Amino acid sequence: MKFFETSKYFTLKKSTYINLRWIAIIGQLITINVIYFIFSFKFDLILENVVILMGIVSNLYLIYIHQRTQLLDKEAFFFLLTDILQLSCLIYLTGGIVNPFSIFLIIPAIFSSSSLGIRSNSLLVTITTFIIVFLTFFNHPLPYPVNEHFHVDSYYYYSIPISLIIALIFLNYFALTFGIESRLRKEAVNKMQEIMSKEHELLSLGGQAAAAAHSLGTPFSTIKIISSDLLKQFQGDNEVIRDIELLANQIDRCSEILKKLTLNPIIEDNFIDTNLSITDYVKEIVKSFKETSKNEFIVNYDQNSNSLNITKSIEIVYGLRNFIGNANKFAESKVFVSIKSDNLCTEIIIEDDGEGYPSDVLRKIGEPYIRSFKSSDKSKSGLGLGIFIGKTLLEKNYANILCQNSKTRKGAEVKIKWKNKDLLNL
Repeated sequence: MKFFETSKYFTLKKSTYINLRWIAIIGQLITINVIYFIFSFKFDLILENVVILMGIVSNLYLIYIHQRTQLLDKEAFFFLLTDILQLSCLIYLTGGIVNPFSIFLIIPAIFSSSSLGIRSNSLLVTITTFIIVFLTFFNHPLPYPVNEHFHVDSYYYYSIPISLIIALIFLNYFALTFGIESRLRKEAVNKMQEIMSKEHELLSLGGQAAAAAHSLGTPFSTIKIISSDLLKQFQGDNEVIRDIELLANQIDRCSEILKKLTLNPIIEDNFIDTNLSITDYVKEIVKSFKETSKNEFIVNYDQNSNSLNITKSIEIVYGLRNFIGNANKFAESKVFVSIKSDNLCTEIIIEDDGEGYPSDVLRKIGEPYIRSFKSSDKSKSGLGLGIFIGKTLLEKNYANILCQNSKTRKGAEVKIKWKNKDLLNL
């Protein structure tokens, strides 16, 4: 149960990537149209704008259809590859490798070195290298009127792709090296914080256990004496004697546990090390909320036909607890939790009967430090940290998460879905 185990998974923040793509797309549109209409260069303007439209469509897909807050390694690779191919098409139509904007071809691969794994990054570098070589030999001529007088020696012409490839490898190597070092430092800091927090927790638990053992010693002794007297009084009633003996045994067990905790606060209950099903996760979390909440929790297991036992994960516990806690916070009186599973997938649906997600934050769900200006109850309006933490932790454990307003109830709805093969690999 290592909390920072998933730090080794590579992700790319979607919102930052989307903003960078908009900057690139707007720059392409301005450059193409200014050159055509103001400088009167002649080229196929419609085809160029169609290629740019491909980038716009892929960005809109990221905004409105893709639900993850973070892009996983394979997803980020696909979208960065799309950027390389889109830009290479523009350069192919406008002079190929002698186009001064060909320098931008190496940017996606360099950008990937700090965010993606070595395999994905190496594949992007290789593809970019082949595209540079391709554009050297195959391209449309430079737009008119430049192509009438732009002639360079072949030595200079072929030095352009060579310099681009060298720059690509050189910059990628340094970015990759610094990225690895940064991740190692971050992981080391996380480990240090984990150890320090654990030591603090153990010291606190040891002190509490010692105080509890001391304070509870007298009550336990009193109960033990009373149970011994009751055994003498009810010698003829076997059922009562069994209950009293059980009570005495449990008192002895409590005393023994407190003594062990006093000597060794690291001792854990057997429940922590056992494999759990998703149903067990939900039961434990819902039970903890029932003790303090006035809301009614309605849990439906009817469609849970294939409950898998998985290794207990602190990240899944925290993630589910954040979403269920959010539903409990914003519900008027009821929280609904449904668990569905079959041979392929396992899904948890969390709903409440509150106001639902405000429209001004619905598209930003999963980002930290967002606040709605339309919520009728400002005291319940948070900063989105609970959803951000829950979404990040669960997505790093292979979950797909969809946050929306419920179509069957008036409140919010969260769907958390795993492939069974991913759950078994946790």
